[in-house]
Amino acid sequence: MIGTSTYAYFWRWSERAPEPMTLEAMLRDTAEEGAEVFQICDYPQIEGRTRPELEQLKTVADELGIVLELGTKGLRPDHLLRYLELAEPLGVTLVRSMVFSPDFRPSLDEAERLLREEILPAYSQRGVTLALETYEQIPSADLVALVERVGSEHLGICLDPANGVAGLEHPNDVIDRAGPLTVNIHSKDFAFSRRGGWVGFTLAGTEMGTGLLDYDRLLDRTDAKARGLSQVVEHWLPWTDDYETTARLEREWTTATLEYLRSKNND
Repeated sequence: MIGTSTYAYFWRWSERAPEPMTLEAMLRDTAEEGAEVFQICDYPQIEGRTRPELEQLKTVADELGIVLELGTKGLRPDHLLRYLELAEPLGVTLVRSMVFSPDFRPSLDEAERLLREEILPAYSQRGVTLALETYEQIPSADLVALVERVGSEHLGICLDPANGVAGLEHPNDVIDRAGPLTVNIHSKDFAFSRRGGWVGFTLAGTEMGTGLLDYDRLLDRTDAKARGLSQVVEHWLPWTDDYETTARLEREWTTATLEYLRSKNND
């Protein structure tokens, strides 16, 4: 399944937007783009919606033919169980998270215990998969080892090869290591550029297919097409001089990325 996420609309629902987009508006735009899935990721406002409001959002998604996913951060059992409760009225079967959150950094042993004893029994019972994302705060080898040790069919990896660069990991190494355990993909391209005066580099997003992501390798190592993995668009789009320009680029990048993903997945 190919789709979008709240990160594909980051600037358009941010406080910088004159009229921030609602989730319903993002869903309609996703449908207009011909996408199949929408991940509500790192969007804390979803936690304040009542059950009837969540059910209404699911109705909108169903009418548009969109599958919903959720995304948050951390391994605090109470928090992830809260997201499991949100998942039910939304019809969500995949929740993306991370091992660390700003207020909780468990050891790998503690993370394993929490997953095995307090989190995954409930997720497994509800038929929901938890996808832990590759990112710079934990080496991908450690993340893979954690997922393998827990050994649950309802635990996998959300693969984002770009994040590990900040931890001095090559994106291709992350793809090779995490590919077989991947259950969700964050699809964005990225590139380095020299800073002014040639004093260092900036790593930022770029239009899909123009940067450093080896997408063919990602498809091969994850077997994404055969397994039907959800691939959701997100961007590292830097703010430009004004909202209108930034929003226009965000729209263009989303359309271009979806077209690129479709072309590669339909080969």
